Amino acid sequence: MKAGIVGLPNVGKSTLFNCLSNAKAQSANFPFCTIEPNVGVVNVPDPRIQVLEQLVNPEKVLPATVEIVDIAGLVKGASKGEGLGNQFLGNIRETDAILHVLRCFDNDNIVHVDNSVNPVRDKETIDIELQLKDLEAVEKKMDKTKRAAKTGNKEAQKELAVLETLQKGLEAAVSVRAIALSDDDRAAYVKPLQLITDKPVLYVCNVDESAAVSGNDYVNQVKKAVANEQADVLVLAVGTEADIAELEDYEERQLFLEDIGLEEAGASKLIRAAYALLDLQTYFTAGEKEVRAWTIPIGASAPQAAGVIHSDFEKGFIRAEVIAFTDYQTYQSEAKVKDAGKMRVEGKEYIVKDGDVMHFRFNV
Repeated sequence: MKAGIVGLPNVGKSTLFNCLSNAKAQSANFPFCTIEPNVGVVNVPDPRIQVLEQLVNPEKVLPATVEIVDIAGLVKGASKGEGLGNQFLGNIRETDAILHVLRCFDNDNIVHVDNSVNPVRDKETIDIELQLKDLEAVEKKMDKTKRAAKTGNKEAQKELAVLETLQKGLEAAVSVRAIALSDDDRAAYVKPLQLITDKPVLYVCNVDESAAVSGNDYVNQVKKAVANEQADVLVLAVGTEADIAELEDYEERQLFLEDIGLEEAGASKLIRAAYALLDLQTYFTAGEKEVRAWTIPIGASAPQAAGVIHSDFEKGFIRAEVIAFTDYQTYQSEAKVKDAGKMRVEGKEYIVKDGDVMHFRFNV
């Protein structure tokens, strides 16, 4: 699953990417520093896997991951190809969720493409370009659907009505995710279009160190502007976080965080937020060979969870042996969990819970 970092040029996207992935994307004080998207695979911070490691003492530990894509800065006119806009918008379309970075700090030494700091204006600039690109895709689909609808095709007529709703909303500068449609219509007619503004979004307010804990007026303006979007807002001092990430010593990093009033790195919060934004959860397998976190959609059944390991596990699924993470932590070993009668046997209908520790029985 991919989350794409977007925003205007020079708002801190590549610095954030470096901070998250420890990759060294080029980061400099001029627009279009990033041309090709940088991709990093980032571990999802989860203290539960560390607990299981201590209890099981496996040969290796594999955490859950999210792929982060650093997409070059968009500018006004991107939907018409300005600033390599078509290429960059294509990169965004390939992601599953959007991390929208907004500049929420003053610094005369860092250039802003519009020569002033206004995160709400910047957000609207990006939104309009994404909406225009989606409008183009919707109208292209409408042209094809109209022909079928004119022949009396009921399904095409129903699809056309949804497309017209999308068109009306996008023309009014409303992102697809905020347009009122039924879940069935979204699944049948909207999802196949892979519209950019239908993707879930997390707004990342890039502040200076003094605002890392409580934010500032710019952050308050952003929160007010996105209040009706059902989107989260995360405050992050990206430059400071990047400095912290450069420190190799864990205790030194923690002291740095405490000095600025933070309990943990904001990057960790962001990765977890991206994971949640994608409607993902984690289950674990734990044995002497490895302790591993497996990523599944929220609501996945036991056979679907098994299929993440191998398709044969799903095809030949017989049952799952399930231990709640809290029980594993309480009783300290699988054997003691069994002795306490806390291991459950679940069938095909079982909906996996976040943190379940599971063994699968299957026959192919």
